[in-house]
Amino acid sequence: MCSHYQAVKDRAKLEKKFGVANLPPPPWDLWPRYMGEFVRRPREWDSGDDAVPARELVPARWGLISAQTRAEGLAKAEKLSTFNARSETVARSFTFKHAWQNGQFCIIPADAVFEPDWRSGKAVPTRFTRGDGEPLGIAGIWDRYRDAAGQWRESYTMLTINADAHPLWRHYHRPTDERRSVVILPEGAYGDWLAAGPDEARDFLQPYPAELLVAEPSK
Repeated sequence: MCSHYQAVKDRAKLEKKFGVANLPPPPWDLWPRYMGEFVRRPREWDSGDDAVPARELVPARWGLISAQTRAEGLAKAEKLSTFNARSETVARSFTFKHAWQNGQFCIIPADAVFEPDWRSGKAVPTRFTRGDGEPLGIAGIWDRYRDAAGQWRESYTMLTINADAHPLWRHYHRPTDERRSVVILPEGAYGDWLAAGPDEARDFLQPYPAELLVAEPSK
């Protein structure tokens, strides 16, 4: 799973690559429950109103909380590790199924993601980036929930897939753990992913080519 990533620092590149208007940046280093950001297609876009942008950048909590969470369960939900969602179970998990079934797909822009390398016997934080230096577009889902004050808040999670056979990702995590990776979308698939329905979405949950990634020990 991914529990640490870096937001896109070059905000002009963020606008260009993801087709969104810029917002004040979140912290560059992001950890679960931090306020990050994601890209989605506004619901109003379906109305055909030309004034509505095709994509929007949304500040949100990294760690999805379902819209179906009741007030009495909010404190517990806020403590759960919901920053990653397993693609195999996302459609039936209480936390994630509302977002998945409603096609609330998003893209999380990132300069890098981090995973531990245990091959030396110790966890060495390792930074994964695109080899061409461009931002990563990570597939995710989003939802909104009411906070303790009754206000609507946005949240998101990254989708993950099995990576036991991936030429690069298989070397990371503890030796006894299942290898998993986030889903990095090809740039040409951004629009189709955001517009996908639940049945179509699974076609996008594919491993990213190892030769297009660079893994370096974090300094």
